[in-house]
Amino acid sequence: MIQTIKKAWAIPELRKKIVFTALILLIFRIGNAIPVPYVDTKLLGDYLSQMSTTVLGLYDVMSGGAFASATVFALGVQPYINSSIIIQLLTIAIPPLERLAREGGEEGKKKIQSITRYATVAIAILQGWGYYALMKNASILTNTGVWAALVIIISFIAGSSFVMWMGEQVTEFGIGNGISIILFAGILSRVPSMVSGMSISLKSGTMQWWHALLVVIGILALIVLITWVNGAERRIPVQYAKRQVGRKMYGGQSSTLPMKVNMSGVLPVIFAQSIASLPITIWTFIGMPKEGTVSYSIYNAIDTKSVIYMVVYFIMIIGFSYFYSSIQFNPVEIANNLKKQGGFIPGFRPGQPTVQFIQKVLNRITMFGAIYLGIVAICPLIVGKIIGNSSLAIGGTSVIIVVGVALETVKALENQMLMRQYKGFLE
Repeated sequence: MIQTIKKAWAIPELRKKIVFTALILLIFRIGNAIPVPYVDTKLLGDYLSQMSTTVLGLYDVMSGGAFASATVFALGVQPYINSSIIIQLLTIAIPPLERLAREGGEEGKKKIQSITRYATVAIAILQGWGYYALMKNASILTNTGVWAALVIIISFIAGSSFVMWMGEQVTEFGIGNGISIILFAGILSRVPSMVSGMSISLKSGTMQWWHALLVVIGILALIVLITWVNGAERRIPVQYAKRQVGRKMYGGQSSTLPMKVNMSGVLPVIFAQSIASLPITIWTFIGMPKEGTVSYSIYNAIDTKSVIYMVVYFIMIIGFSYFYSSIQFNPVEIANNLKKQGGFIPGFRPGQPTVQFIQKVLNRITMFGAIYLGIVAICPLIVGKIIGNSSLAIGGTSVIIVVGVALETVKALENQMLMRQYKGFLE
């Protein structure tokens, strides 16, 4: 990765893109340090530290710690991610949107992007109001008047919209993958505080040295596993029949149909974690049950450190992996496209046999990818249970995002350098 950045820095055009991206990330970090008015950030930090294993803890990680400080960019990229997922699902459920996505071309993509932006603002309004209500109910605000409510909610909405705009600017004028880069920067910014917290725990004796060693080895092992699986794919051989057009003969070539092992990325983990931790989040809002009661026993049974939670979490990851793979990869559509282009899979007739074979391969690959995601998500929970640190509950999600975005960024830079070489050769 460092070598790729060095090579890209030597090219003036790519150097400008890297500098532009760095400036956008600097603005993002400055916004993450500016708190909104009328909020007691110390009380808010103490309150959210008690809920680090709930959905709010996941939001705090995704925002780079801005959520726990109620900064201008507290909502981060969450509204945009949620709106993108919703619009993606609606394009399958609503035929006009599906036609717009498939047949609309570049103009159709622009319209869908515009719809996603409006949906982002709408979700930001709901989340901003919900965050304000949470702080008001927890007596964290220094002013509960109407003017204070408007200032806080509008600040959250404006911050989220500005983050979305910055992501689009990085995609257009920077090195690409704007939203992913901002998400990457937010998560990575928590590393220094995590290291300092671990060193303080080691000095005070609350954490043993072998606990810290176990965490470091686990993170390195996860990075190696994610890097290996991220590039893994099954390539189905495809043969194209010869056809004559006029006096020329076309086709007769062989190709492959690539199918990534982890098609859905980190989305199944995020969705599964949000839903699996929802009961404990609601219970925490209502109030902790008293010790010795039946409610307290149920609370401990479904807590994010319990075995029941881990099993449900793992099963949900597998379910969402199959759901997203079915959305992103349609065997019937792939088989029809191959048939139209005169292609076929050796050993299988075009039509239904090809569909069945692709579906069979897809199911096997998805199962392997789902188990891989489950292992990456569950391992930090198990390590956290061993060393007694519940803050590792969302460590797997963070590592998947960071490593995945880093690999995508390196690939994007390499592609841009390759395009420049082709351009120079043609000119």
